[in-house]
Amino acid sequence: MSIKIGLLGGTFDPPHWGHLWLAETARAQLGLAKVLFLPVGQPPHKGGREITAVAHRHYMTQLALNDIPYFELDTTDIDRDPPQVTITLLPLLQKIHPQARFWWLIGSDSLRDLPTWHKPQELIQLCRLAILERPGVVVNWAKLKTAVPAIETAVDLLDGPQLNLSSTDIRLWARAGYSIRHLLPAAVLQYIEAIALYRK
Repeated sequence: MSIKIGLLGGTFDPPHWGHLWLAETARAQLGLAKVLFLPVGQPPHKGGREITAVAHRHYMTQLALNDIPYFELDTTDIDRDPPQVTITLLPLLQKIHPQARFWWLIGSDSLRDLPTWHKPQELIQLCRLAILERPGVVVNWAKLKTAVPAIETAVDLLDGPQLNLSSTDIRLWARAGYSIRHLLPAAVLQYIEAIALYRK
């Protein structure tokens, strides 16, 4: 008997309520047994941007999940050698969870950009995609289906309130000296403030 598992990958720099809301929406609507949060060691799509040390991002993600039994931190992506792309991560997770059916959880902005991912056609053979809309994001389905044939058969659209919240905005707001309280879990905020992360 298979078990349904959600996968939420990301930099988590920092993890915030948008990440948790996407995971909760997918868990509730798709009947997922759990959601694995998978911080990436060195994200291949971030270009030359400086990334917060993985130890901080790992710890903040753990803090965000501490009181939620059906959300788990998974270090498979952190622990492996680069390049850390999704298509090579999924077989590793399948070995760990041989009975699992996977859903990769993303916002509609990531769905729009799916053709830029590494081997997206192979990706949708290994897992389904659970999509929560992002405010202001328009997906050109005709263009997407041309780039990734049969994509519409691999997608589950989630229904729920949309949060226009990003880690990038939180970092910029913090660096500008403003409060980021209520944008992320209290334990994550306390850690960020304790080590003056994101401050100039």
